[in-house]
Amino acid sequence: MKEIIIATRNQGKVKEFIDFFQPYGVNVQSLLDIAEQQLPDIEETGNSFAENAALKAEQIAEMLNRPVLADDSGLVVDALDGAPGIYSARYAGEDKSDEANNQKLLQKLQDVPQAERTARFVCVLAIAIPGEKTKFYEGTCEGEISVAPHGENGFGYDPLFIPNGYQQTMAELSASEKNQISHRSNAIKQLENWDKLVEHK
Repeated sequence: MKEIIIATRNQGKVKEFIDFFQPYGVNVQSLLDIAEQQLPDIEETGNSFAENAALKAEQIAEMLNRPVLADDSGLVVDALDGAPGIYSARYAGEDKSDEANNQKLLQKLQDVPQAERTARFVCVLAIAIPGEKTKFYEGTCEGEISVAPHGENGFGYDPLFIPNGYQQTMAELSASEKNQISHRSNAIKQLENWDKLVEHK
């Protein structure tokens, strides 16, 4: 069995990684799966997506002495000078509520016309392999923010984000449709030699 460790406890992210690696016969292990080792939550103290991704990947790789893949991602809204950005997951508070985050975003944009509600999802992947320099890969997905949430699929800001070329929000797309265009998918597609991350168990 081939196995890869993803430094996240976000079930939505885990599912997207599983969908990508499954065709290659690779089993995805997240921090939810190795909880018995009592790995701590890594504090995201970086000033960028890349810094936060590196913090997670490098610290977990050091603890496990194994290659680790981590991502940091979020929503960048032009009319809000790039907010919520690296604070996307906790935009409305430390309880990390998707619904509260979406409501705060809509409130911030309530007087912004649709033509100016441009935004993008950004994902930066960090690959940490013990003894090697951390590598980074970035993916984006351009779109705009809806005036109200729509759809039940996905997570985070998906119910508000309308990708360019679509009439539906990300949360109205199927998982396979989302995975063709998402920021995380676009970052994963850029991975070079990701098989070095894989261990045979």
